[in-house]
Amino acid sequence: MLSRGGSHFLSGHSGCMLLFFLGIGSLIFLHAEAATKKYQFDVQVSNVSRLCHAKPIVTVNGQFPGPTIYAREGDRVIINVSNHAQYNMSIHWHGLKQYANVWADGPAYITQCPIKTGSSYVYDFNVTGQRGTLWWHAHILWLRATVYGAIVILPQQGTPFPFPKPDSEQVLVFGEWWHGDVEGIVKQGNAMGLPPNMSDAHTINGKPGPLFPCSEKHTFAMEVEQGKKYLLRIVNAALNDELFFAVAGHNMTVVEIDAVYTKPFTTSAILIAPGQTTNVLVHANRTPGRYFMAVRPFQDVPIPVDNKTATAIFQYKGIPNTVLPSLPQLPSPNDTAFALTYNKKLRSLNTPNFPANVPLKVDRNIFITIGLGKSVCPTCINGTRLSASLNNITFVMPQTGLLQAHYQNMKGVFTSDFPDRPPKAFNYTGAPLTANLFTSHGTRLSKIAFNSTVELVIQDTNLLSVESHPFHLHGYNFFVVGTGIGNFDPAKDPAKYNLVDPPERNTIGVPTGGWSAIRFRADNPGVWFFHCHLELHTGWGLKTAFVVEDGPGKDQAVRPPPKDLPLC
Repeated sequence: MLSRGGSHFLSGHSGCMLLFFLGIGSLIFLHAEAATKKYQFDVQVSNVSRLCHAKPIVTVNGQFPGPTIYAREGDRVIINVSNHAQYNMSIHWHGLKQYANVWADGPAYITQCPIKTGSSYVYDFNVTGQRGTLWWHAHILWLRATVYGAIVILPQQGTPFPFPKPDSEQVLVFGEWWHGDVEGIVKQGNAMGLPPNMSDAHTINGKPGPLFPCSEKHTFAMEVEQGKKYLLRIVNAALNDELFFAVAGHNMTVVEIDAVYTKPFTTSAILIAPGQTTNVLVHANRTPGRYFMAVRPFQDVPIPVDNKTATAIFQYKGIPNTVLPSLPQLPSPNDTAFALTYNKKLRSLNTPNFPANVPLKVDRNIFITIGLGKSVCPTCINGTRLSASLNNITFVMPQTGLLQAHYQNMKGVFTSDFPDRPPKAFNYTGAPLTANLFTSHGTRLSKIAFNSTVELVIQDTNLLSVESHPFHLHGYNFFVVGTGIGNFDPAKDPAKYNLVDPPERNTIGVPTGGWSAIRFRADNPGVWFFHCHLELHTGWGLKTAFVVEDGPGKDQAVRPPPKDLPLC
């Protein structure tokens, strides 16, 4: 049967229920190799109050954040999304590979047209070869400001974690909160040609914490017991901010990123970009008390951000709420050294059970530059509008789903001539440049042969300003084989690549004024979105898509679309 806000065996964020499921409850499923988990998602407007302000927001099942999806590796998941809100809607299952199932990926006008008000659509997918923490979110307009939630994929029955088994676990989803209507704020910014107003607070599980006004009831607290170990499943669902996170008085052991196990390492804080997930172990071995868990943005260029600190409470059992929590020592907001050092520590586990199958031979080399710029806008305040480009191309969203156009061989929707390198080489990270370097607009995609190996170097530039950019590739994990500051040197930098145990991710934070090199095998046919996961930059055109051609096998081609696929 369908359940609302949870599957038929589990709902909500309850740590006690999850502990039961992992322990005694799992006995129920000992003989089940795979199961079908069904969910009902009702997209609806609900009134929510934060920071002394109440407003209507778009939610799933009236929950903010939305419900957590629980499944096991190998399960089939069926989610019926019914849209009762005034906006068109689509949901993306961020990090799920959707092998040979691209119609279920979810981004509006890429793999589907949006679900119109009063309509429903069923997302049907298998969780194959993945386990860990991922997440889901709206993938149209800025609606993911409130429409998001976690995905928890448990290992197959009888398969232990490759790290000490936690006594319990907790989902922590970071977000942002605006006093005003987010879509209205975005429209106002676009009309003026300027970035929209920044958020008024960050949140942890939808709550900003007691450092904000009117937040006594809007503080997330997690009860822990002395001596026990806890797995924190952390998601950065913020729209525009990379975030530092720490627990006062406690170190963390990183064991997973983007649903891929890592070589464990201990740290006092983590850095997590929008779109990324991180699992950490925390040992409740300190003097019993109340300790703040805190998040604050990382920004190492002088760009305005919401720099306020959101908090939740790591509370030992039996300690009264009157005890004042202590704050953690977070890295400084512009601590580039911490960010670079932290990311260098991330390594794939690379064991026989969890190998790192890094492509050693490359069939296709692609070099993409990130550019910020200004385009002419006579009605805007300064006569210009901020824009963004990849290889000097500002992406124009189509009015027909790209996957539908590809599958039906429709003409005039897109072209397959996205260049493998920028039209003009320059000193990418040198002195600030204000020229647009002949930026063009278009719906230009890159076509990739099935099963070919791809190396993609993503280069930040100083067009208007350098800045860090978290890039997400739909439908794939990739290996981050190299990263550096300054201009990528194709003659020298590849010799420094890590081809043994590089981190495997679905979202990579390209460093400010630097580059990242990723590799993947194009074995998943379809049209796959590739974009900056800063919603601000995505809206400005910092995106494209890859058309991965069909393979020769039966399960190596795009299947026919579902009968209820939304049409434009």
